[in-house]
Formats: sequence, C-alpha cells, structure tokens
Amino acid sequence: MVVTSYPPDTTTTFKKAFEKKYPGIKVEMLKKKTTAGVKYLQETAGNNTSDLFWASAPDAFEILKGDELLQKYETKVKGIPEKVGAFPINDPDGYYKGFAASGYGIMWNTRYLKAKKIPVPREWGDLTRPVYHKHVGMSAPSRSGTTHLTVETVLQGEGWDKGWATWKAIAGNMKTVTERSFGVPDGVNSGQFGIGIVIDFFGLSSKASGFPVDFVYPSVTTLVPANIAIVKNAPNRDAAAAFIEFLLSDQGQALLLNPKIMRLPVNPKAYANAPADFPNPFQDNSIGSGVKFDLALSKSRYNVVNSLFDVMITYRLKDLRKAVKAIQDAEAALEGKSNAAAQKLIAEAKALVNAMPIDAAKASDKEFNAIFKKKRKKAATKVTGRQAEIEQQWDQMVKANYAKATQLAEKARSML
Repeated sequence: MVVTSYPPDTTTTFKKAFEKKYPGIKVEMLKKKTTAGVKYLQETAGNNTSDLFWASAPDAFEILKGDELLQKYETKVKGIPEKVGAFPINDPDGYYKGFAASGYGIMWNTRYLKAKKIPVPREWGDLTRPVYHKHVGMSAPSRSGTTHLTVETVLQGEGWDKGWATWKAIAGNMKTVTERSFGVPDGVNSGQFGIGIVIDFFGLSSKASGFPVDFVYPSVTTLVPANIAIVKNAPNRDAAAAFIEFLLSDQGQALLLNPKIMRLPVNPKAYANAPADFPNPFQDNSIGSGVKFDLALSKSRYNVVNSLFDVMITYRLKDLRKAVKAIQDAEAALEGKSNAAAQKLIAEAKALVNAMPIDAAKASDKEFNAIFKKKRKKAATKVTGRQAEIEQQWDQMVKANYAKATQLAEKARSML
C-alpha cells in the first residue's frame, strides 16, 4: 500500500513495471495530496495499513519523521551520489530516500504567447510585469506540497518581505489559483491561461508528450529530492523495501525518463539515455544554485506560510488583482511624466499591498505555528478556535489594505 501524491502517469507506470518484475506482489496506490497524505498517516498511526509514503516535498517527510511515523531503511543500490545540487539526496538519519530530483519554475504555452504577442518569462520578477495580467495560473501551497516548496523557495531566495511582495505582484497577474497542482499544467496545455508556475516534471512531461509548451528554471530556484519512505509498522516491509530498490535500480531510474513522467533521475548514469535538451543537474551546476534550501526553516513555518498565502492571495485574489491592476495603470500613466504627488500615492498603494500581518520571526515561532492545524481546502472550509481568530484579523487587514491601495492608485491615475 503506497500513499502517494503522484499523478496516474507516474504511479501506473511504476506499478505495472514493478508487478511484472515481482509477480507475487500486488501494489495499491492510495492517491492523496501531500498535505492530506501526511494527515492520513498521522490519523491512522494507531492502526497503520500503509507501507510507503511517496511524494515530492522533503518537508512533508520531515514532519512525518518528527512524528516518529517513518522507519529507517538502508538501500542496497550503488552509484547514487550524496547530493544533487547543494541538497543531500537521502535523509542523513536514514528515514527517507531520494529517487528523483525536482526543481521549480515557469512553463508556458508557446502558441498562446505568440498569438497574444506576450514575451517569454524567464525570472519570477518577469511575471510581475503588466503584460502578464490575467495570463498566469498556479495552485495554492495548502493544496500542493510542490507548490508549497515553490513559494518557500522564493521566500528563502529573496527574503520574507521581498519574497511575499513578489508573490503578491505575481498573484495580481493571475487568472486563477487552481484546485489541484495538476490543474496548472492542464490549463497551460489547453491554453486556458498562457503561463503556469509548476514543478519541473509537469512542464518537461507536457513538452515530451507533444504539447506546444516549454519550461525554464528561474535563477532563484532550488533543486531538492523527491522522496520515498517506509511507514512505521508497515505490514509489508519486505515488499516496501523491494519497491524502493526498484525505484533506484537502473530500470526504475530509466522509467523516470518516460515522456509521461520526465523526472530528473538521481543516478547520473541514467542521463545517458535522456533527450538532448533534458536538464542534467550533475553537469549543469546552475540549476538550483540560486537558493540553498533550508529544510529546517521551511518545516518551522510550514502551516503559517500556507495560511498566509490562502488569506492574502487564494481567497482575496479578486481584491488583490484589482489593486495590482490599479497600480499598474497608474504607473503606466505616470511614465515619462513628473508628478510627485501621484508618485507618492502609488508608493503608498504599493506599500499597502506589500504589508505583512507578521514578520519572519513570528512565522517560525513554534507555539504560533502550532496554532495553524486546519487545512483550508476551499473558501467555505470552516476554521475554528485561535486559528480562525488570527486568520480573520489577517483577512480584515489585507482586505482593507487592498481596497485602500486600489483607491490611492486610482486617485493617482486621475491626477495624470
């Protein structure tokens, strides 16, 4: 029994190949988003029926490890390096193993951008430009472990305040925040929106499958392993160990290059059979070099970051988009003109949008972070207790700030 966040293209491919090699073992994939998978293993720990946890986000494995819900395993496969980029491939304490590497970046629909005469974005900062207004899509970090890592990577790479300012400016250009992480590549592939913020394999597999799309790693990104671990009290430990060994074997690593999967193998030998333009982190040191990802920092503020994103962006997207558009229009009107009063109003509007309810130190405070237990899967999800009180305070603040920012920016534009 494998608890996994991976799409059917990945799970079915590996299930079939593994069962063919081990006809006596039947694999069942229990599909859950990363955050839901963690919660499931926590809730069923007293009577565990799961053997493996298989997902991309290392901080999710750290949470399970901290809860003593994983067991140590020493792999037999040779030839796997200690690190990919700056990050250890395996948990130094032996509780989870990296089987693939993942980076975070931007995918785009080439036909869409060409038809609308929109330039190709290559950095996070590019997506804050007015030309991308209503052309961007992403999922929420509370609904996707990989999106959480993308958000956290920018926060670590640019710093707390500047990082959140970047995310708000990008969100102001978003057409949508999708329900699932898979909704982002689906939206770009179909042309519902032109640009998506994704984990690399979504972009690379879409391209390999023939969609008119491309993918780039911005300079501020990180490269971290996607992992697998044996669950504590796994009922089928030997079969679980065999599955891990299969993932790391030459056959398993080669399967990662299937056009439907397209993940970065952790065995450098596997790249000999990769497509010509396929990224190779063992040869290209620039991939993921912009951020040395701090797993302990990410883990310390995991729930707070998710709640902040939902309150400030997911559930206030229309208000934020309106404020950002008003600022963009005011700045366009100001261009080439000298008007100190209008300039001051625009600066005030930007400061209101960028204002944060809490600072980085508060976000990592252990007691404060422990308050945020409830996952807000949708706007109607009821949050109670102290978390509800704090989120309501944040919401009142951002709602008022976005409204005031819109008002100030519109006033500035009227002066021009």
